Amino acid sequence: MAMLQLRLDLKRGEPWPAYLARLEGLRLGPAIPKGWALATFLVAEVDGTHGYDSAMEQRVSLVTLGVADVERSRAFYERLGWQGQEVEETVFFRIGGLALVLWGRDKLALDCGLNDEQGGSSGVVLAHNVRSEAEVEDIIASAERAGATVTRPAARIFYGGYAGFFTNPDGHAWEIAHNPGFPLAEDGSITIPDFSSP
Repeated sequence: MAMLQLRLDLKRGEPWPAYLARLEGLRLGPAIPKGWALATFLVAEVDGTHGYDSAMEQRVSLVTLGVADVERSRAFYERLGWQGQEVEETVFFRIGGLALVLWGRDKLALDCGLNDEQGGSSGVVLAHNVRSEAEVEDIIASAERAGATVTRPAARIFYGGYAGFFTNPDGHAWEIAHNPGFPLAEDGSITIPDFSSP
């Protein structure tokens, strides 16, 4: 009877690409004892050291709803008791450590690089704000490697920030943004400025 013996020779802190390269070197060299076979398993540790990119923190900064009528939608939320503020046809409601944003659906789709008329936009965009332009680039690249479709590459944005957009495999849109006007706390929560002051 043959016995299967598994041995994972993964050194603590070893980068995943280096581990795979070392395994490939073993497979091609004489280092594998007779009767042994080399197998590779996908390993994903909780600390993110192996297997997956960890560029994107697990949080959402803003949820933007693309609406047909911004004023009508604002009035609805205010009747629920919410208090928001409007700037440039965009309404911001602070909800805990993030914001709910109301913006024209057509403008939102255009901003994301999606075609709303052909059903390319769900009308909802999740935003992940970061601390630098370099982080925007890193996360967009990480998302693309993970299977996202980049709908708008990272670039300067009209509000003075830097952002890029992608959709996940189910077509849900994400914005990755560096917006100096919305400072991030250490825990990643955003601060919505007072738009009424000059």
